[in-house]
Amino acid sequence: MALHVALIQPQIPPNTGNIARLCAATDTPLHLIEPLGFSIDAREVRRAGLDYWDDVDLWVHPDWFAFRDAISRERCLYFSANATRDYREAPFRANSVLVFGSETDGMPARILEKHPEQCFRIPMEGTVRSLNLANAVSIVLYEARDRVAPIG
Repeated sequence: MALHVALIQPQIPPNTGNIARLCAATDTPLHLIEPLGFSIDAREVRRAGLDYWDDVDLWVHPDWFAFRDAISRERCLYFSANATRDYREAPFRANSVLVFGSETDGMPARILEKHPEQCFRIPMEGTVRSLNLANAVSIVLYEARDRVAPIG
């Protein structure tokens, strides 16, 4: 199975570290799209990822255009609190790339506008506007894994 996770301009080191640990635990390549709000050598990122960074298939793209050149748009599924479709409706495939916006700016509006059929949200009750990025990636990645290659 070759699911991938991509983070657009992540800003919070512990989130990225936790997502890296998740990717190591699930053998999922991780794409970081610069500019980042930190150095991946930063102590906070390393600490959050513990000793698993060597186990992460890490790709760092200098900008959105470099990412787009490396990854076909047809493979991308975008996840945002501003999308309207439920993430459980996403057409996960073995080569899907699960793309998430930054913690501060979310998914860029241009992506939501250009690809509404590929944008999904995690439903939330009450007044909560969004989930922690690492939690959102975990929810979506395990749903995708279960649908692409059922676990257990």
